[in-house]
Amino acid sequence: MTRLGWGSATDTGKVRQANEDAVLTTDGLFAVADGMGGHQAGEVASHLALDALAAAFDSPGTEVLVAAVEHANAAVVERSATDPGLAGMGTTLCAMALVDTGDREAIAVVNVGDSRLYLLSDGVLHQITEDHSLVATLQRQGRITAAEAAVHPQRNILTRALGIDGTVLIDSWEMVPVVGDRYLLCSDGLFNEVDESRIAAALRRIADPTEASLELIRLANEAAGRDNISCVIVDVLDDTGSGPTPMGDSRITSHSAPSDPDLGAGAMSATSGVRTASGSSGEPLAARNGMAQVPSALSSTLTWRVLLFVGSLLVLGAFVFGFVWWTGTHTYYVGVDGSQVVIYQGKPGGLLWIDPKVAETTELQLADVPAASRPAVSLGVEEPTLSAARTYVRNLLDQREQQTAPTTSTNPATSTNPATSRNPTTSIAPATSTSLG
Repeated sequence: MTRLGWGSATDTGKVRQANEDAVLTTDGLFAVADGMGGHQAGEVASHLALDALAAAFDSPGTEVLVAAVEHANAAVVERSATDPGLAGMGTTLCAMALVDTGDREAIAVVNVGDSRLYLLSDGVLHQITEDHSLVATLQRQGRITAAEAAVHPQRNILTRALGIDGTVLIDSWEMVPVVGDRYLLCSDGLFNEVDESRIAAALRRIADPTEASLELIRLANEAAGRDNISCVIVDVLDDTGSGPTPMGDSRITSHSAPSDPDLGAGAMSATSGVRTASGSSGEPLAARNGMAQVPSALSSTLTWRVLLFVGSLLVLGAFVFGFVWWTGTHTYYVGVDGSQVVIYQGKPGGLLWIDPKVAETTELQLADVPAASRPAVSLGVEEPTLSAARTYVRNLLDQREQQTAPTTSTNPATSTNPATSRNPTTSIAPATSTSLG
């Protein structure tokens, strides 16, 4: 039986005039959305996405949650297309839900954009989601360090968001709920201002999830409060309803973790909630082998187990080899060869021993690629098939022709609009990346 307790808070911050963030805390479904596109459009996008998510999540399944995110994306795209005043709006979305996998309960996670999910387990904070942003991609590819990413001038450029296109790539996976674990959903207004060691310290110190959410917002505003800040904290409770126990740093020495709040008029906190659901919980597996005196029958059993283990490793090795070979030779990406835009077969940068090779050379020069798409093309825009890569190149050619035509008619549902940025330096790069979930 899995029991969840939760609390949330959201705040405008010290600089922004409006709060474009939105939070969702319903029975077993929790989410944070960070809207983009200007004060009105960003707020509409984030709230519309979460309303559509909640309406479509009508049964506790991971596939249902992913479909609900797709429904939310369609709702934002449709509203943007039918209301010229909201053209170009978009939003991030990071959500978790308690789901039934058939034989046990699980926590399903979905993510689009750079809002995050963290897990505090045994006092140690782990970032679960991956940011869908330009600098995060550069960092994952080893081109910049974490310190460089934190101050990169293009750190606000997203590679995925809801509302930008009719289809969206969604990271999704499942996690085992463990009593005592604490989850944090948050917008970038928190982790851009407060480092992870201070976030972890607050989550360890304050047991009540609503009070912990308010403390994190206070820390972000104390640092600078340059953006909207939203937090949703979810605790996995035991049978008595107890969640994480407050602890000082002395309680976690074995781990390598290192005035009055002014929340402003935009602050809002939700009442803490508790949910109970039936289902079996996971049990850790442990084994102790006393090898001083082993009976012959047991020795024979161990021998067969060793052979089975070795055989399993060989099968696993063959599977990994086949997977790497298939991935390295049956995927494509649009990249650059010198100054020419080309379609490569393989993965950007190569995959182990498999280097990418040019599959097709296009007529497009990098200089002719629309400015908003150049960073993504320079990094390599991954596509699942050669046909999809050709379609992406055709879209770039169409955009070039539209920009060079004497008169251009733009569709407000698909044109690049300055309103899609969170601030004057924020934009959406029309890149697609392979889902890691």
